[in-house]
Amino acid sequence: MSDPLGTGPGEAAAALPPTGAPDLPASVEATQALLAGGGYVADRGLATTVHLSLRMRRPLFLEGEPGTGKTEIAKVLARELPRRLVRLQCYDGLDLSAAAYEWNHARQLMAIRLAEASGQAADRAALERGIYAREFLQERPLLQALSPEGGPAVLLIDELDRADEPFEAFLLEILADFQLSVPELGTIRAEIPPIVIITSNRTREVHDAIRRRCLYQWVDYPDAARERAILRIRAPGVPERLSAQVVAFVQRLRGGDYFKLPGVAETIDWAAALAALDARELEPAVVDETLGVLLKYQDDIAKLRGAEAARLVAEAKQAAA
Repeated sequence: MSDPLGTGPGEAAAALPPTGAPDLPASVEATQALLAGGGYVADRGLATTVHLSLRMRRPLFLEGEPGTGKTEIAKVLARELPRRLVRLQCYDGLDLSAAAYEWNHARQLMAIRLAEASGQAADRAALERGIYAREFLQERPLLQALSPEGGPAVLLIDELDRADEPFEAFLLEILADFQLSVPELGTIRAEIPPIVIITSNRTREVHDAIRRRCLYQWVDYPDAARERAILRIRAPGVPERLSAQVVAFVQRLRGGDYFKLPGVAETIDWAAALAALDARELEPAVVDETLGVLLKYQDDIAKLRGAEAARLVAEAKQAAA
């Protein structure tokens, strides 16, 4: 099977030697502690993959259902290391001019007119070189992440699956060699490679050429123990009994057939909403009244409201007792 995105010699360049950067955690345990310090409760498997990505200077490709905390990993790393966060939010129709760079045509035209007015336009070759200088280049997220200005970066390429498949080809040079080729200017290479985090909600398959250049981790919904630990950190005002019942309810809800299952963010929001209503434990009535915090589609709310919600409340109370 042909590879339209190519493998190329740059793929081998991705296997850079481990970096001895002093700001990076020295062990899996240290990485887990660093994430926890930023309010992110990671299991051992996820912490190991994040640690290897940091030490090996390899991009990290995180895939999973929406709301499982993929984007948050990049935010926590940026805060805790600390490094500036550069975010590229992907969408249908995203192109190079929005993602990497474009020339400032208004400033270029102004430079040409100034050259003409001063009589310098005769040297046409010099003028063309001048208007394609770096000062006329408008940096977008991909190029901003390679720039030394502001210090080392965490580059978050969020929801890559929402971009068109041909766009992925633009990323290969950055993922392999941490550089970007600008035809009019040359190759711009990062002095300090950014930490690259790519996320996907798997609305479509991302090409193998991207996957080969990255370390991979599937980010699943947390188990009950980890979700309760997350609530303790992210919603500390929620009573322990209510928190345990909320987690037990959500864990059972995720086993049902719904259009959009609640993620961790929805669990946190729902627990905080219940606490704001002075709830001390789950009751069918208050659950029915607050389902719009937990679920985001009317069909799902209608399916859960009433007898099904009451059944899950009873099971959650029993499990949390």
